Amino acid sequence: MGRSFFIMGGFVEKVKCRCNNRYVIVAIAVFIVFCIILAINLTKGDKEVEYRVLNDADVPQDINSQVIPEYRDLERALACIVDEKIYVVVTRGEKPTSGYELSIDSMEVEKVNGNSNLVVNAKFKDPEPGDSLSQVLTYPLCIAETSLEELPDSIELRVRY
Repeated sequence: MGRSFFIMGGFVEKVKCRCNNRYVIVAIAVFIVFCIILAINLTKGDKEVEYRVLNDADVPQDINSQVIPEYRDLERALACIVDEKIYVVVTRGEKPTSGYELSIDSMEVEKVNGNSNLVVNAKFKDPEPGDSLSQVLTYPLCIAETSLEELPDSIELRVRY
C-alpha cells in the first residue's frame, strides 16, 4: 500500500486517491444534458402577442352588435375574427355602479400539449370605498386588435387587482 505516517501518537496510512475518470466523464455528461434541458424549457413556446387597445370609435360594428351583447354579462376573455383580423375582448360582467375599470397588461401564446393557449393578463380596478359613484349598471370591457394570425385553441384570463 502507501506510506505510513506518524500523527499525534499513532500511525495513519496514506491512502491513494483512485479517482475513476469514468465517473467524472459521466458527471459532466449529466450536467451538460441538464443544462440543455433547462435552456430549452426557458426559451420554449411563450410568444408575446402585439396588440393595440381600441377606442370606442375604432371597434368594428360586428363586435359592437354581435359579440358585446352576447358576452358583456360575463367576466372573461374571448377572441373573434372580423375582416380577417383577430380581436380580443375582455369583459368584467355587470357591475352595479360606475368606477369599475380594466386594462390589458399583456398577451402571450403558450404551447400546451401541441395546442395554443392565449394568456390575457389584465388589471381590474374596483372603486374605492367612499367614492361618489353613479348608481347605474355598467359593463366594463376592453377590446384589442392583435397581431395573431389564427385563433388560439383556448384562452385564459389572468387577473390582478
